[in-house]
Amino acid sequence: MKLDPTKMKDWQIAEAAEENLKTAGELAAELGLKEDEYSPYGRVLAKVDVRKVLKRVGEGRKGKYIDVTAITPTALGEGKTTTTLGLVEGLGKLGKKVVGCVRQPSGGPTFNIKGSAAGGGLAQVVPLSSLSLGLTGDIDAITNANNLAMVALNSRMQHERNHDDAWLAERGLKRLDIDPERIQFRWAMDFCAQGLRNIEIGKGGKLDGFDTKSGFYITVASEVMAILAMSADLADLRKRLSKIILAYSKDGRPVTTADLEVDGAMCALLVNAIQPTLMQSIEGQPVFVHAGPFANIAIGQNSVVADRLACALGDYVVTESGFASDMGYEKFWNIKCRCSGLKPDAVVLVATVRALKAHGGAPAVKAGLPLDPVYTTENLELLEKGCDNLLAHIDIIRRSGVQPVVCLNAFYTDTQAERDLVKSIAEKAGARFAVSDHWLKGGEGALELANAVIAACEEPNDFAFLCDLEEPLKDRIEKQVKEVYGGDGVDFEPVALEKLAAYQANPATVNLPVCISKKQYSLSHDPKLLGRPKGWRMPVKDILIYQGAGLIVPVAGEIKLMPGTSASPAYRRIDVDVETGKVKGLF
Repeated sequence: MKLDPTKMKDWQIAEAAEENLKTAGELAAELGLKEDEYSPYGRVLAKVDVRKVLKRVGEGRKGKYIDVTAITPTALGEGKTTTTLGLVEGLGKLGKKVVGCVRQPSGGPTFNIKGSAAGGGLAQVVPLSSLSLGLTGDIDAITNANNLAMVALNSRMQHERNHDDAWLAERGLKRLDIDPERIQFRWAMDFCAQGLRNIEIGKGGKLDGFDTKSGFYITVASEVMAILAMSADLADLRKRLSKIILAYSKDGRPVTTADLEVDGAMCALLVNAIQPTLMQSIEGQPVFVHAGPFANIAIGQNSVVADRLACALGDYVVTESGFASDMGYEKFWNIKCRCSGLKPDAVVLVATVRALKAHGGAPAVKAGLPLDPVYTTENLELLEKGCDNLLAHIDIIRRSGVQPVVCLNAFYTDTQAERDLVKSIAEKAGARFAVSDHWLKGGEGALELANAVIAACEEPNDFAFLCDLEEPLKDRIEKQVKEVYGGDGVDFEPVALEKLAAYQANPATVNLPVCISKKQYSLSHDPKLLGRPKGWRMPVKDILIYQGAGLIVPVAGEIKLMPGTSASPAYRRIDVDVETGKVKGLF
């Protein structure tokens, strides 16, 4: 059956492709895995035991390491995952042993506006329904581990309220004296449930828990998810889980999961989740799917474990960073690469004519509404103006010591003059350039991109971190705003300055990496400031501590850790063929 993206929806393409998928055993054999190093989940999925594989093949790096990032996106996204999969397929077409690494989609976006994160057209991870509807249970395990910590916290508060120190001591407990006004952790659910952002729990009698304000965040915003993404192995995961700060005592001491003796049980729930899931592209290349933390509150990457495994097995490894280079790539560069010990050989910067026109001043792109005609007709003036945003992202990647490969993700409405203009501007800035038509043609359409990336991998680079972790926290935050985002400086609110001083004085936190939380639709904190904004300062209203993940998180503006469901969510179009049991309507 010929797969035609112009006449078929993504879920129809994925369903048709599933008829010819390789088995998990075939994929594992192609990667050189032994039978005891993976566990099949049905016919085409498998969990891979990273510890066993790396013990056998060694920790040494084999593959060329490529990161895919993007310019500042519109509300529709610009196709990073699709480009990641297209590049994997293109390298496969050239006969390279290539492995892809992507995040697991969250149920929130899957059933809401964005849809699944499987790619699109002929550049997808398959099977789509498995990927989008729970996969091998990692997100469920993270949800349960997160919520077990909350159960332990609320239960302990109830028992300390209801009983004296002697009663506690008989049970081997010491009073923690938890302050109900300083609870840091929340419950987790992997849907966009705005009605659960702020709740009250423990209503009823004294046996019904501790009466306090609480709330939910989406599971992919949980610190437990960030920990899974950043852990080197099971031992590191166990250690990080024990450091999670759930609350503070009335005299200001942090109350951790270890204090509640729940950290071991949390880890027990995650023993299987530390193992990446082996899937494949539509064209049969292996893809590791693992972890899925938010990019605006955590690192926005698939796991360190998956990348290290892929680099030990493949000749080329393609991984992806969430959102644009100011957020996703910056966190890849300064956080993930510190954790993994890996450094990129090439960086792909994805752009679209559509997004560049938006940054040039075209009417706003809104999900679920028709595009303004300016996006589908030639307009070189808007496009050229919008390329200021492209140049800013080229400079960000270059600041890390790597010269990017600019990939123009092809849309059928792009004109040749528009493509030539973007190419001219990118190459004048010193970047390599390629047009990729992977959505329409799969690997065949990504050959130009694949060849450009191969060439880039052969060139030496001067990759180096933005800051030394010995530098003061305040200086590191300001340096990131000025040198990565292009702002004039930072304005810290009093509560942020107070916390900053405390973290700077604490040996456990003073050298943690900075992970700035901000909106994704602008280089600044303000989504209305498109293009390459100048003359702005970033307000930091709070600074969070993710001690288990090992992150200092300055918060710029309002960030919702539990998204809301739209008036026209994707779940309205998802259903099941009751005759075959196949899911339809995913995108």
